[in-house]
Amino acid sequence: MHSLLTRTLSLALLAASPLALPAYAQDADRFAEVEIKAEKLADGVAMLTGVGGNIGVSYGVDGTVLIDDQFAPLTPKIEAAVAALGAEPVKYLINTHWHGDHSGGNENFGKTGAMILAHDHVRERLSGEQESGKGNDPAAPKEALPVLTYHDGIKLHLNGDEVQVKHMAHAHTDGDSVIFWKKANVVHMGDIFFHEETMPFVDLESGGNVMGILAAVEKVLAMVDDRTRIIPGHGSLATKADLKAYRDMLVSIISAVKQGREDGKSLAQIQAMKPAAQWDINEDAFITGDAFVEAVYKSLENPAHSHGGNGH
Repeated sequence: MHSLLTRTLSLALLAASPLALPAYAQDADRFAEVEIKAEKLADGVAMLTGVGGNIGVSYGVDGTVLIDDQFAPLTPKIEAAVAALGAEPVKYLINTHWHGDHSGGNENFGKTGAMILAHDHVRERLSGEQESGKGNDPAAPKEALPVLTYHDGIKLHLNGDEVQVKHMAHAHTDGDSVIFWKKANVVHMGDIFFHEETMPFVDLESGGNVMGILAAVEKVLAMVDDRTRIIPGHGSLATKADLKAYRDMLVSIISAVKQGREDGKSLAQIQAMKPAAQWDINEDAFITGDAFVEAVYKSLENPAHSHGGNGH
């Protein structure tokens, strides 16, 4: 599974485009063998796992809300998993960010009538409209684009719960959203949180910054309690204790890199110190310790893309 995840992430995160999928889709057997598994987290809330980003589902009398949708070829299997929960077809779809392993099914769900919601920058990047930085080229089809976008966030009052969608500025990308079910006490963090599978991925070219990731994690920690079920972008279901450990890892590595920079050390010299070694234990990981240290180093070089920025 690790090797499949690594290959999937490599193509999805580096290409970061639903339209980059056909190169991978040529290996159709990979998708044919994928099983979408459902785990119920609370009344009317579940997590789906397969290949790509973890999916959140809210379902009930007001309709089905999907959080992320993995790759386009998996849409029928995702629809079947939703139906197996006893849920209606997807009515609302929220993208936590724009990467293809989280938004690759947008066009399929858009064509069946789902309303797609996401941060402003998600639509901009999927549509290829941004003047600089990373985005779809060519643009994603109209049906794949969010039709309702927001800057700071939005609340959905559905299925007896209040679903809070909060933008986290310049974190994994510049368009990340965290989704929190208030009554069910479940939170979906997208790729702000990679749980045990790999070191964190900071998409610097898409406006990401490690300081924004740390700030977002601190905000979520203030929202949750010991009973909260936390859905990471990748990896197994997590707890507040797991997220605290992730925060402590971020703080330790950022502090070491910051000190190295202040001491006049080069990136190579800081990498040689192995500040991430204690957590860099998965040899199949998409992001290695050295790669994450480089992302931290570059994040500190560009403080405008941090939690202290304007959030645009």
